[in-house]
Amino acid sequence: MAHTRGHWVPGDTAVPGRAAVVAGLETHSRSLAVVSTPEGPAAATSGQVVLGDGDVPPGALPLLAYVPALPPDALGDPGFRATYGVRVAHVAGAMANGISSQTLVIEMARAGMMGFFGAAGLSTDRIRTAIDRISAEVGALPWGSNLIHSPAEPWQEQETVDLYLDRGVTVVSASAYMALTPMVVQYRATGMRRRSDGTAVPRNRLLAKVSRPEVAERFLRPPPDEMLRGLVAAGKLTEEEARLAATLPMADDLTAEADSGGHTDNRPLPVLLPLLIALRDRLGAPVRVGAAGGIGCPEAAAAALSMGAAYVLTGTINQACVESGTSEMARALLAEAGMADVAMAPASDMFEAGVELQVLRRGTLFAQRAAALYRLYRDYPSLEAIPAAEAKRIEETVLRASFDTIWQRCEAFFTARDPVQLQRAQTDPKHRMALVFRWYLGKSSRWAIAGEASRRTDAQIWCGPAIGAFNDWTRDSFLARPEERRVAVVGANLMAGAALQLRLGALQQQGVDVGPLRWRPRRLHPVALPPPNRETHAAV
Repeated sequence: MAHTRGHWVPGDTAVPGRAAVVAGLETHSRSLAVVSTPEGPAAATSGQVVLGDGDVPPGALPLLAYVPALPPDALGDPGFRATYGVRVAHVAGAMANGISSQTLVIEMARAGMMGFFGAAGLSTDRIRTAIDRISAEVGALPWGSNLIHSPAEPWQEQETVDLYLDRGVTVVSASAYMALTPMVVQYRATGMRRRSDGTAVPRNRLLAKVSRPEVAERFLRPPPDEMLRGLVAAGKLTEEEARLAATLPMADDLTAEADSGGHTDNRPLPVLLPLLIALRDRLGAPVRVGAAGGIGCPEAAAAALSMGAAYVLTGTINQACVESGTSEMARALLAEAGMADVAMAPASDMFEAGVELQVLRRGTLFAQRAAALYRLYRDYPSLEAIPAAEAKRIEETVLRASFDTIWQRCEAFFTARDPVQLQRAQTDPKHRMALVFRWYLGKSSRWAIAGEASRRTDAQIWCGPAIGAFNDWTRDSFLARPEERRVAVVGANLMAGAALQLRLGALQQQGVDVGPLRWRPRRLHPVALPPPNRETHAAV
């Protein structure tokens, strides 16, 4: 039995029993008092709570625990919600190749949450079409798009920044940056102005996704003076914009990216998130820190928020929703996955460097086949040097075409996209081999997105272990069915469940144990806030 902490003066009837306490916990918007009665612990949601010793009026009951109201829209950092005009501090991250689709972003905006369009890997024309549609449909509601560091194609990064500035995209998720580039600095600094007190106000907001402290520090500090001067000299910033940019951190928010789908350092969130928060505090940077990676159930979201996350960001579980830009085939495979049904595999964009990304293993042979291609690349100087039997196996079972046929396709692609790659391949047979093998890696993600049934065993589906937690949580509920998984409903349940877990923890810390309790998914229909006042939010 818990110790009493004061007393409760009735305002209504205290209802005894576990069911009443659970119902009180699940009613997020009302405070809950658990009181001692002759029938056992009882739940009360009105009346007066008096803490500590003192005179006990007639009819008062001993107070065992008190849990304040905690609705889902009170979770996270209030500054985050105000800055972006969101109702709930939940973000759908930008999964590349349009997997975080236009429809997904629109649905998140209408639900009062933030979604980022997955622009990475898409042509500038495709990005333009997508952001124009999103902007037209959501108006002033919150949304953003991705800006990915493209060291092999800096022109693509520049074109994307130019497009965002031209189209007035004022919120961007910056990903895959190991160092700052002139392009991301240009985006951040363009349009900065002074408040009446002389301090800087950014027009363009930046959420930087990072997994290493040394990268985080670059976004927690202002951009380098040399880079700002270079942008002014190139006519891409005004002198005033550069001066103001030198007074603000590069990012408004850092997303601590832990073990996730796609490119990942496989960092554990309980290590990474506190580390980045501590770094932020040491530097005194006015930057919020959110959490991503491994968040597939309410308990994980609650844990991140209790560690100080300003918001939670999800990716893998959004891909499993009907609004995602992937196929029914991929979503069906994701719905069957457990925590351990993932593997690391070579990444197409950094194949030669041996960089890996995390993918779904269950139901597809992509990880094994991609790893076999990398071993051949590592062990042999050219395609011609691969033993004949091994080359035949790769051509027949993986590529399903000869090396020469695949090379012809590479020539056609890179002639239009990046002729420098072909020039290099003419004198470097190992690079030619890399391009042939990268054809398979690049196509495999497209086959997954398109739902190419004949290539199901080659489907590259970016996936983190969070999918196992998500499928376990939704088991035996309507969200177990892929066709029922709607991104806003998933997000609303995730945050409602997180609020319940935090309230349950507060109750347990006061010595009241109601036994096992987990939020069961229900058909929640969140409603968006009115269009935000951008001036008010920019000044927060």
